[in-house]
Amino acid sequence: MDVLSFFSTYLVPFLLTLTVVVFVHELGHFLVARWNGVHVEVFSIGFGPEIIGFDDARGTRWKISLIPLGGYVRFLGDADASSAVAADVAVEDRERAFASKRVWQRVAIVFAGPAANFLFALVVFSLVFMFVGKPFTPAVVDRVSEGSPAAAAGIQPGDEITAIEGRAVRQFEDLRMLVPVYGAAPMRVTVLRNGQELVLHTVPEWREMPDGFGKTQKIPVLGVSSSGSAFRIERLGPLDSVVEAVNRTWSVSVSTLAALGQIVVGTRGVEDLGGPVRIAEYSGNAAQLGFLSMIMFVAVLSVNLGLINLFPIPALDGGHLVLYAWEAVCGRPLGEKAQEIGLRIGLILLFGLMIFTTWNDILRLIAG
Repeated sequence: MDVLSFFSTYLVPFLLTLTVVVFVHELGHFLVARWNGVHVEVFSIGFGPEIIGFDDARGTRWKISLIPLGGYVRFLGDADASSAVAADVAVEDRERAFASKRVWQRVAIVFAGPAANFLFALVVFSLVFMFVGKPFTPAVVDRVSEGSPAAAAGIQPGDEITAIEGRAVRQFEDLRMLVPVYGAAPMRVTVLRNGQELVLHTVPEWREMPDGFGKTQKIPVLGVSSSGSAFRIERLGPLDSVVEAVNRTWSVSVSTLAALGQIVVGTRGVEDLGGPVRIAEYSGNAAQLGFLSMIMFVAVLSVNLGLINLFPIPALDGGHLVLYAWEAVCGRPLGEKAQEIGLRIGLILLFGLMIFTTWNDILRLIAG
């Protein structure tokens, strides 16, 4: 692939995708900070040297920076890891500093970033379900793979799967969301056969399956499929669209946490972890499938960004929320030195994870 083709196919969609989800995240921080009387000095998409920017009427510098792997907002007076007010801030301006605000205000400002990502995904999903429609395939089994967990459990063609571990299944797509949540662990599958409800027991197995973008990934499966003959696009009303958007956002969140949990306990390989290279690859593939696929991918990525930022790791929003919880309970902030050490540990973890996932991506691409 030549440089121009790579740029247009993968790099441009990647930059657009990342810019949107980062902008939404930082805009959440920005808006709630202003509503609470905090002055925002800088709103940056990317890190490093500024490429282009401007100052708004309130003195905030809006800019795009050289390294497009994130972004940040800088509040008035931020001096160190503890967000103490810098000594050079004028006395009359100190009430506009982030650190001068009450704990609940700081919590609101920090939580607003992930919340904005979730809200953005909800809006995108709702609009798609309302104006385009939701792909829908009834959870009726057309085929059971020979030797599969489903076959061993006694599931037959024509069975309608109505629940997994007691959680309702309304459509075939629900299986793709629910089965990975439980991994390759024993599960109860409720089916409707000739008007009679049966509860069967099975253990999913790990298989290499298409990920929808021309690649494969290892996921737990039952070994059932649908011909898609009953497939249809169903437009939903405003209320149903919102409800379905909430369900979709919840499913994406649960699936992400389940996958990470399986990696931690060792039931899923670390090769499933992906970094910027894989995001670029998926962004390009989604863009090639069309605008609808692209915006749905952006919404899913937004959910993941919001979720990961809530992890209680120093340097992430979740780490700051833990510090404010400590302050609220103890009546005083954690010591500056302790916060600095925590921040350094958090940065090391994040950079280490980025290096590891990028190396994972490179190895996967080399392997074909």
